[in-house]
Amino acid sequence: MINQQLALVRREVWEHRSIWITPAAVAAVVTLLVVAMVVAIGAFGEAINADIGQIADMTAPENVRRAALAAWLVGNTTVFVMAMWFLMIFYCLDALYAERKDKSILFWRSLPITDAETVISKLLVVFLAIPLATFAAVVVAHLLSLIILSIWLAAEGANPGRMIWGAVPIFDAWAAVLTLLVALPIWLAPLLGWFLLISAWAKRGPLLRAVLPIAMLPILEYIVFRSWTLGEAILTRLRIDAIPLFDGMKRMSHSSFDEHDLQNMLTENLSLVSWLDYGAFFSSIEVWAGIVVFAIFVSGAIYLRRYRDDAS
Repeated sequence: MINQQLALVRREVWEHRSIWITPAAVAAVVTLLVVAMVVAIGAFGEAINADIGQIADMTAPENVRRAALAAWLVGNTTVFVMAMWFLMIFYCLDALYAERKDKSILFWRSLPITDAETVISKLLVVFLAIPLATFAAVVVAHLLSLIILSIWLAAEGANPGRMIWGAVPIFDAWAAVLTLLVALPIWLAPLLGWFLLISAWAKRGPLLRAVLPIAMLPILEYIVFRSWTLGEAILTRLRIDAIPLFDGMKRMSHSSFDEHDLQNMLTENLSLVSWLDYGAFFSSIEVWAGIVVFAIFVSGAIYLRRYRDDAS
């Protein structure tokens, strides 16, 4: 069973190259932007006759350097998260539609593989393969960015070992990024299930057939009932910052800090992982309700794949 699922997942990765090409392309763009930034800063330093290396090597407290580098890594990661968001949605829309369109479903049905096993393999791609491919690209982009910065600082006469590698919370950042990448498809589960259902049902234009009800039902609800409950629920699912994983950070941002509290937080507690609220995520009614809705949609997708006309 496990070996069969691994084979099916490998097949999905082979057939949908965007699973790894998309994060790899984002990593290349991010790296090129870092190179452009370094070149621009170097040119700026020459224009004002400033010794960038000496300025960079001025003794900034380690907690400040650690916070700055953590912010740098988080900023580099944002574009990967957005790319993964789009990648998951379009993969789900295409996963069951494409095999009917190119008639490859007839070949796979000739094998001793059930419809449930096939759909589960596609879910494994969404919940594991895509996040892991994105995470690998994030790690590569982070390392390349830090290496480029190190080379530039060394060329400018600064000490990259002290400025960067001695302060960067790289493993903490990677743990936080991996947590977010795994939590994102769980948070988007009801929408991903809906797109998978439409992929199994639509004869053509799955994107339009998936988006139109999502756009029209909230408008209809507002016209008939003068309420925006469904629309608000959908918009909340689409927002990455609405994931309950960030509830602890939201409470922190609404609290009042004096200078001493902020200094202690930077010095002792600057851990991106510790800022993630795992308890709020796993105890969230919204998360579990989304999983229930997701299960209903996936069951419908399995049913449709089993009984859908192969000639469609």
